[in-house]
Amino acid sequence: MLRKVGEVGVIEKPVPDPGPTDAVVRTTAAMVCTTDVHTMRGAIPVAPDVTLGHEAVGVVHALGSAVEGLVEGQRVAVAGITPCFQCDSCQRGFSSQCQGRMLGGAQFTNRRDGNLAEYFLVNNAQANLAPIPDGLSDHQALYATDMLSTGFVAAEHAELGLGETVAVFAQGAVGLSATIGCRLLGAGLIVAVESVPARQELACRFGADAIVDYTQCDPVERILELTDGQGVDAAIEALGTPQTWEATFRVTKPGGRISNVGYHGEVPGPLRIPLEPFGYGMSDKQVYGGFNRGGRGWLRRIFRLMENGKIDPTPMTTHQFSFDEIERAFQMMASKEDGIIKPLIHFGADSA
Repeated sequence: MLRKVGEVGVIEKPVPDPGPTDAVVRTTAAMVCTTDVHTMRGAIPVAPDVTLGHEAVGVVHALGSAVEGLVEGQRVAVAGITPCFQCDSCQRGFSSQCQGRMLGGAQFTNRRDGNLAEYFLVNNAQANLAPIPDGLSDHQALYATDMLSTGFVAAEHAELGLGETVAVFAQGAVGLSATIGCRLLGAGLIVAVESVPARQELACRFGADAIVDYTQCDPVERILELTDGQGVDAAIEALGTPQTWEATFRVTKPGGRISNVGYHGEVPGPLRIPLEPFGYGMSDKQVYGGFNRGGRGWLRRIFRLMENGKIDPTPMTTHQFSFDEIERAFQMMASKEDGIIKPLIHFGADSA
């Protein structure tokens, strides 16, 4: 939980009781997300003493009286957002903006306790809990809860056609997942912008055709060179800095698409749009900012890709910890120590 800005810790809380449409899950494995680090730093304001986390899988511990299609003891995953799937926003296809609130579907930590805990509650469980197929480990299923979900949405919002070109700025876990998504959607040229050698290697493994190291060259100039001066059909911002935001406009050709998935709350000032690359407002460039989609059906789609060998995200896991080491995992994620990308947290003997 968040003790205060800059400090996390572990405390005892009672096991939650489910309401009629809820479920309580006993956690077997979880991951720490960079969003949790943003929250720890105070970039995302939350209630005092709230439990952190939104990437966890486990087994059903208790079910509300109205929940059908699930049984106690069943292995399940839940996405990092848990929409109601009943409101107007959800019905219109914007589940992450549930109840008409900005990111209203992101209820873990933001509206109630998150799931970096031994037990956690899931609202609207019938729509939000997805049984984990027997052929997938908890480790694999964890990636569907947020990293793959969010990265794939970023790739979909880039609206790639077969053979088109795309640049993905930053190859953290979400950027790497976006790279996987661009490959699956049939991009003809995927340019990954990244300076860390281990992440560069993973980007190539996951489908990047070219690496641009921004510490060695001007990434905008290099991407224009790689595309014969035309620019890419689409650019994905997966870091959340003013520099990468502006660069997406500079490398995208007229009529192209910019898909933003980076969180810009660490530098909360207004984001600038470079006017000339934007055609002074008339370049026919589209800008789409999006997030994790959530829901049982979406998770099942991602599970299917893993079940049939089309993707394996687990090489992103660079470190593993037991639950009593979770404070150390947070410290490493905050400092990016030892090349950490994703830390896997085990919650006991039945974690797989």
